[in-house]
Amino acid sequence: MDFPDSIKQQTCMDCLSGQSLGFEIRMAFQPIVDMKKQKIVAYEALVRGPEGQGAGWVFERVNEDNRYYFDQACRVKAIETAARLGCDVYLNINFLPNAVYSPETCIKATIEATDLYGFDLTKLVFEVTESEQIIDKNHLQNIFSSYSKRGFKTAIDDYGSGYARIDWLIDLRPDILKLDMALIRDINVHPEKQTVVVEALKQCALQSTQLLAEGIETKEELDCLRDIGIHLFQGYYFAKPELETLAQVDSNKLR
Repeated sequence: MDFPDSIKQQTCMDCLSGQSLGFEIRMAFQPIVDMKKQKIVAYEALVRGPEGQGAGWVFERVNEDNRYYFDQACRVKAIETAARLGCDVYLNINFLPNAVYSPETCIKATIEATDLYGFDLTKLVFEVTESEQIIDKNHLQNIFSSYSKRGFKTAIDDYGSGYARIDWLIDLRPDILKLDMALIRDINVHPEKQTVVVEALKQCALQSTQLLAEGIETKEELDCLRDIGIHLFQGYYFAKPELETLAQVDSNKLR
């Protein structure tokens, strides 16, 4: 994937400079829980607008002119906010693969941000966002490989929809696979959905990928997935994302 030199230079210079995107971004955080450990093990950083507007509002303002800087700015903002809030667990950061022209170059601002704000570099998880169509699997493989060599964890979001298929799982070998919430919804009464999850769990076990179910809204969904063998979860059942706050989980829901 090729990018103009002007964009490469601008991105590297601007990632930590605070150059305006034309709008402010903030971060909300939603917990990821491990039911075996009965605790929060990570937070996903979710981009928001200046008044807490949802991700849709933000992405309406992202275009070809600011996409590359936006991707880097989101990483820096997530790290800065998480560090300020005292996050001491894993931090899942969504990224736009099509905005990464060179993994080794584009990771520099992220590393600088962890040094600047005092966040543990080993606790970063780079998660492929569902908002952008992946047009080059080889490019994404290169990114994942580069990040893994540096000790970062990688994740594929929304498995079961769009590009996230079994061949992507096998080829990319992420550390974490997140099941699409549409697959999770009412899974307790849909045997065909359960079958898809069981097959994904088998493949994940073969390649040492952790399976995470996101979008949990009911105890029935949770119990069904636990019976299948999943122990990592995320969703409104536990906690909604909270703006610039590390949302907590009722301890009764972790048992």
